[in-house]
Amino acid sequence: MNKLLGALTCACVASLALVGCGGGDGGSGAAQTGTLRVQMTDAPSCGFDHIYVTVSQVRVNASAQAGDNDAGWSTLTLPSPQKLDLLSLTNGVLADLGDTALPAGQYQQVRLVLAQNQGNTLANSVVPTGGTEQPLATPSATQSGYKIISPFTVQANTLVDLVLDFNACKSIVQQGNGGYSLKPVVTATPTVVSGEISGYVAPAEAGATVFAEQNGKVVTGTIADSSGKFVLSPLVQSSTQGNYDVVIVQNDFSSGIVRSVPVVVNSNTAVSTSSAPIVLPASAPDTVVGGTVTPSADALVRALQTINGNPYEIASVNANLDTGAYSLPVPPATPYVGTYTGALPVALTAAPSSAAQYTIEADAASGATQSTGVNASTSQTNVNFSF
Repeated sequence: MNKLLGALTCACVASLALVGCGGGDGGSGAAQTGTLRVQMTDAPSCGFDHIYVTVSQVRVNASAQAGDNDAGWSTLTLPSPQKLDLLSLTNGVLADLGDTALPAGQYQQVRLVLAQNQGNTLANSVVPTGGTEQPLATPSATQSGYKIISPFTVQANTLVDLVLDFNACKSIVQQGNGGYSLKPVVTATPTVVSGEISGYVAPAEAGATVFAEQNGKVVTGTIADSSGKFVLSPLVQSSTQGNYDVVIVQNDFSSGIVRSVPVVVNSNTAVSTSSAPIVLPASAPDTVVGGTVTPSADALVRALQTINGNPYEIASVNANLDTGAYSLPVPPATPYVGTYTGALPVALTAAPSSAAQYTIEADAASGATQSTGVNASTSQTNVNFSF
């Protein structure tokens, strides 16, 4: 996912990146402070060459319920709005948004405030694959900002980085008129409780989408680079959230799943190496599962495969905001699955009973969920949902 990085540090080291101050309060009775530094990153692209957003402010509050005009807001205002291509922020690349002093304590709410599009000057836009730049509508983002509820603590005299992980795949919604709207899916993770997972796929699978998932839900994702390398970061330590499943999806290849991968704070867990990459068999071209969600609903549609009782998300897309139409390409081939034990390489074996078998799930913004089973050995174009 495309990530913005923010950090909480003490004022005395605000300009020293990740270096902590140490020490106590110097014997003074003054309130203790830390410094918030914010960075950003992103997830896979889902049919876009570029997704641009322009960040002007990041606001934080100790209350998860605080409204726009309530007390307690601290604001990081960028010297000038920073325009970012979210799709350049993959494999651990972070965009630094700056830092600000904060009183020590626990914070619950983050607001990401974007600059406005002004006439033909596009602060926020998308470039569909093979297409031209189009405006990206950002309801509420240029006023109150997008709300992220994620507790984090600012320790006195220490530095803590906060990474905003922007899932571009799930954040872009097409409108009936062909335009695009931003419905952001963003998480905030302090690096003090996080680590990363890395690995390599075979060069033929470069460009594969790689997800870190828990219980069939995507936590973060990235794109394997031209060498096949991928980095999934930041991920909250396993002792807090449980282990992760690494899911690899590439057009015309079987999907790959490495189960139960642990994450340790400030450490990297490798699931494969450049000399022994994950190699997946070539397969028939992807088939398409499509249909409509009615009435034209604000809904996310996910394609899940269940293997040995455990669900894994293979693909997802937002239904068209006005028409409710959706289209999901999915691999029809047998997925390959293995379990991480600490020894490399991880042996992946075929799960033939799961070939082309999917659960298509529609998750409405209201919280309602519907699902149906589909055999995707051939394209299925009338998988419809009605809420």
